[in-house]
Amino acid sequence: MRPLVLLLVFLTLIASGSPTFAADYTYSNPRFGTTITFPNAIFTKADPEPENGDGQRWRATDGGELAVWGEYNALDFTPISLADFIAKDIDTVTYRKVGARWMVVSGFDGELIVYHRAEFGSQGVIHTMELRYPAALSQHYDRLAGKIADSLIGP
Repeated sequence: MRPLVLLLVFLTLIASGSPTFAADYTYSNPRFGTTITFPNAIFTKADPEPENGDGQRWRATDGGELAVWGEYNALDFTPISLADFIAKDIDTVTYRKVGARWMVVSGFDGELIVYHRAEFGSQGVIHTMELRYPAALSQHYDRLAGKIADSLIGP
């Protein structure tokens, strides 16, 4: 009876079509405490961590990449001024939203879609994630972007 229940639960999850990750990986940066969860079945190749220990980058075989890092707010950015700064490096901004302690800027950078989210944490640290993926794969990655971004936290 137990295998039948497990099979029914599995089939229900598949039928729901929700972007639930098949296998999650949670990364937590030891230097800044920046934490994020993402599907490690998609982002399978991690770049070497930089010497300064500020974050990590993962790549997908289809051209997508996810970068996560923390940094001190040495330039005294506000969410608005950081959104302005990030938008300058994106060819066409299609989405921009700013809150009291966070910002999101998204758009097209050449043939890539860029989704950039930053959370202003405690002790003057900005916790950031940037997802880049080919525009041709937007149907696949757009469903993941929100869930990955929602998992971004910092102390």
